[in-house]
Amino acid sequence: MVILEESGGSKCKLDLTLRYPRQPAENRELKMMHPRIWLKNDGKVWLVTGVAGFIGSNLLETLLQSGQRVTGLDNFATGRRDNLAQVKESVTRQQWARFAMLEGDICEEKACRRAAREAQIVLHQAALGSVPRSLEEPLLSHASNVTGFLNMLVAARDAGAQRFVYASSSAVYGDEEGLPKVESKIGRPLSPYAATKAMNEIYADVFARCYQLETIGLRYFNVFGPRQDPDGAYAAVIPKWIAAMIRNQPVQINGDGETSRDFCYIANVVQANLKAATTTRPGAINQVYNVAVSQRTTLNQLFEMLRQRLLPRCPHLKDFKPVYQEFRPGDVRHSHADITTARRLLGYRPGYDIERGLDEALDWYVANLTSPADRRKAKNQARLNLKRGPLPKKSIARRPTEAAQLRPPAPERRRSQS
Repeated sequence: MVILEESGGSKCKLDLTLRYPRQPAENRELKMMHPRIWLKNDGKVWLVTGVAGFIGSNLLETLLQSGQRVTGLDNFATGRRDNLAQVKESVTRQQWARFAMLEGDICEEKACRRAAREAQIVLHQAALGSVPRSLEEPLLSHASNVTGFLNMLVAARDAGAQRFVYASSSAVYGDEEGLPKVESKIGRPLSPYAATKAMNEIYADVFARCYQLETIGLRYFNVFGPRQDPDGAYAAVIPKWIAAMIRNQPVQINGDGETSRDFCYIANVVQANLKAATTTRPGAINQVYNVAVSQRTTLNQLFEMLRQRLLPRCPHLKDFKPVYQEFRPGDVRHSHADITTARRLLGYRPGYDIERGLDEALDWYVANLTSPADRRKAKNQARLNLKRGPLPKKSIARRPTEAAQLRPPAPERRRSQS
């Protein structure tokens, strides 16, 4: 545990000892839902597009840990090589040897055909996400999300792939006001991004009917977790807010904060993809499913959840308040999924609600969302702390022992700082 001094003299304690959250081994229910349990005797060749992205890299990690062979395709437009480096650190050499990385763009037919050549199952995650990006660059969104999607469908069909599982989005519900959202009732799209995802579902259905390619679409609802990029204009809300809180920067909320979302932890999304890829139920194939927790959380509630979890590490958050601004064009007001169909046909059982997911991912966020300069400063300070004697009372009230620095303090022993 090290202490960084923020602007204004406030201090933020950062625990940099964990790079990636571990599954709670004591929880039998979560262990039984882990794909390693039901994929261990089902070795296949998988293609993961967008493999260097947030969701793609998490899928890759689970597949390799489960003994599968994986080909990955990414053009690194939004994917990060560091994500692949983290996957490599989390698997054995033998498991990593089963991964073949291809750098290429799904907008190019040749790249798609090359990637799909040996694939038995395709997990198509490559896309240009974000509603605001699509409003600014609709042609770019269409090229990646529609033309690229069609290229992958054709490549999978021609390669004789058994199944094509793809990422759709809750954005397809558009102006449909009913809650919770049911797969059979969608409205008009409210953004070019939503239109591209609706077109994906139409094309997948056509290929299932015309070419007998088994397809399953997964409508993701606000996924969060490790390896989600906090930077840039189109960053997702949870990593963006956590990074801002750690750095003592303003947190901006669009609207009054009562907009609600169905936040879904990445482990649930991985489970849904692999359940969809391996189901043998005829009625489950050529469908679309909501992938969520079926739990509404307002932005105001989310802000407080994050603030409370970071407060023991970052005392400057004691009186921290968000900044409210205008509603963002293209955003839906409320999002809440009905996951009955996924439960019934896929056997989908989300093991993480938003609070459990935040608890699981917090160490990764803290370790990875600080700036490189802050991380270097933290490491240097940690080395100094082991050498120097007691510090003046004005700097730190009580210097912890070396053993105390290596373990998080018990909640009742933490001192509030202002």
